[in-house]
Amino acid sequence: MRRATAFAAAFTLALTTAGVAEAAPAPATHGQHAQRVCSAAPAGYAACNAWIDTDHVTAAAAATPSGLGPADLLSAYNLGSLAGSAGAGRTIAIVDAYDDPTAFADVNVYRAQYGIPALASCTPSSVDASTTPCFAKSDQSGGTSFPRKDGGWAQEISLDVDMASAICPKCNILLVEASTASMANLGTAVNTAVRLGAEVVSNSYGGGEYSGETTDEGKYFNHPGVAITVSSGDSGYGVEFPAASRYVTAVGGTSLKKASTTRGWSETAWSGAGSGCSAYVAKPSWQTDSGCARRTVADVSAVADPATGVAVYDSTAYQGRSGWMVFGGTSVAAPVVGSVYALGGVSGVSGANTAYSHTSSLYDVSGGSNGSCGGTYLCTAVTGYDGPTGLGTPNGAGAF
Repeated sequence: MRRATAFAAAFTLALTTAGVAEAAPAPATHGQHAQRVCSAAPAGYAACNAWIDTDHVTAAAAATPSGLGPADLLSAYNLGSLAGSAGAGRTIAIVDAYDDPTAFADVNVYRAQYGIPALASCTPSSVDASTTPCFAKSDQSGGTSFPRKDGGWAQEISLDVDMASAICPKCNILLVEASTASMANLGTAVNTAVRLGAEVVSNSYGGGEYSGETTDEGKYFNHPGVAITVSSGDSGYGVEFPAASRYVTAVGGTSLKKASTTRGWSETAWSGAGSGCSAYVAKPSWQTDSGCARRTVADVSAVADPATGVAVYDSTAYQGRSGWMVFGGTSVAAPVVGSVYALGGVSGVSGANTAYSHTSSLYDVSGGSNGSCGGTYLCTAVTGYDGPTGLGTPNGAGAF
């Protein structure tokens, strides 16, 4: 089992110039078979929250790629019937930094592998009006002056768009690429995604908390009626922004395995998932846990452990790797949950409020920990609400 301390060690060793320039990933901890895709970010910047399983990289086409595929995810989260009937006409925006020049071609390779009809090409201004599932790519201002390529963030982008395809195959996908990984540019990209009509905005990145985040959350993430999901982080116990924002759904992480149960799957907290008590953001009205006076992370969760990771296709080579790969990190969980929102209809959403009023439509997760917090629920998965897994994982789309 990968321990939170190992993830924290890899995080600490990462170069601190990530987000400013293309970054070498943090080296894998001795004895592990996974490593971070993006290095730690300096103040004011974010790092992507993807982990790659370095044992499962296949450049050539595979009859059955390693890692969980769409059928697995739909089965685990009781979404099979919805995926075939819901989401048409809705747009999921994926916000990331830098350019992935092969994103459109790659997502259609993924879809073809699993028998999902290809996405058509559309423009940023027309994506939300499309009745045929389509893909559009925008810069952070809504145009097509894309930023420079970054292989690490390209892997993150492919992960995100593949998860949107897996969970909501009838949805439109709008990729909005920020010029850099600064919080200001990523936040601007979120605003652009909403302006272009996205009903869901998925964000698989984060950085350390800072006093100005209470201003920034209002500037970039306060969009009532739009479901905004944010990964909780991948360095174990501790809080990242923008997951700490009261205007988003903070998505934690689990280890997901097949099991001889009625559900057919079991989940425990992933040791790398971020969680805890925000240092700055006030507690939202819909959150009622008593061990944190401010905003608690996370709200809900989904698979994130790279040891039980998902199949992804990306042809933009990075660190010598391209093709079919297996990824984990709360970067998986955020677009999975975002896509469940799209299946559910995104009705009456303001932050994570709907999940807290529909807990019966979630699988409670107990067992596992992501660090040391005196054994409290802030870092230990317990029956009911806890930090690493929140209220639990999707059981259908009734909570979204």
